[in-house]
Amino acid sequence: MSSPRPESQPEQQQSPPGTLGEMDPKPDHGEESYRGSGKLTGKRAVITGGDSGIGRAVAIAFAREGADVLISYLSEHEDAQETARYVEEAGRRCVLVPGDLSDRAHAKTIIPRAVEELGGIDVLVNNAAFQMSHQTLDEISDEEWDHTVALNLTAMFVLCKDAIPHMQPGASIINSSSVNSDMPRPNLAPYAMTKAGIANFTASLAQMYGDKGIRANSVAPGPVWTPLIPATMDAEKVASFGSEVPLGRAAQPAELAPVYVLLASDEASYVSGARVAVTGGNPIL
Repeated sequence: MSSPRPESQPEQQQSPPGTLGEMDPKPDHGEESYRGSGKLTGKRAVITGGDSGIGRAVAIAFAREGADVLISYLSEHEDAQETARYVEEAGRRCVLVPGDLSDRAHAKTIIPRAVEELGGIDVLVNNAAFQMSHQTLDEISDEEWDHTVALNLTAMFVLCKDAIPHMQPGASIINSSSVNSDMPRPNLAPYAMTKAGIANFTASLAQMYGDKGIRANSVAPGPVWTPLIPATMDAEKVASFGSEVPLGRAAQPAELAPVYVLLASDEASYVSGARVAVTGGNPIL
């Protein structure tokens, strides 16, 4: 895949959680470019937030590498069904599970469904997240704070706890953190806090379950062009989104997927406890 030109997006805004159909330009999830080589043959993966953005790119890449996938998503049925079509065109199985992961009762259904439908779980990708831009704490309601923590942190905890008893040596947990985990933007305070927690929790998991042969890593993306951006940022900021990084542009979701493939694969058999930066040049500490 050739690198996109450094250019901005036009001003635009959507209601959360956002959909692909309203985005201009449409993100590249690797639909036309990703070529698999059998790195994940026979593996079974759960991907949260897999309807669009990084999650869709990971689902497409995993399928083309030979994995069956279960995709958890909120309510973007059209986007999720399109993701499933790409997975199935790769000859792999795709199970779609809609629902709100911030509801612990729903989160508790995901891993049992994967075990029932796919026969087990080898890779867990906790990717679903919520953010909203605010300038002061007064703008952040208690309900929004609780929702951010419930989706970004608690759902990850629930899925990890439920998945690990079903995992065999060589299994992989990959949690989506963020460059905000140690370079927090003040307008994304609740989100940044949860992303730091994800990185910290993942590092603990790697040490806790290393003796069982289960690896845990996190990925720290920088700005990525997904529906979350026009759905949670001012239109003016959307237009300049990604321009501040050294590469001068936001990433396409397809540019994240190969990192998740590596971490899920047996080729990364000694990679655990890492936080992999995919930030367009901004360092993480």
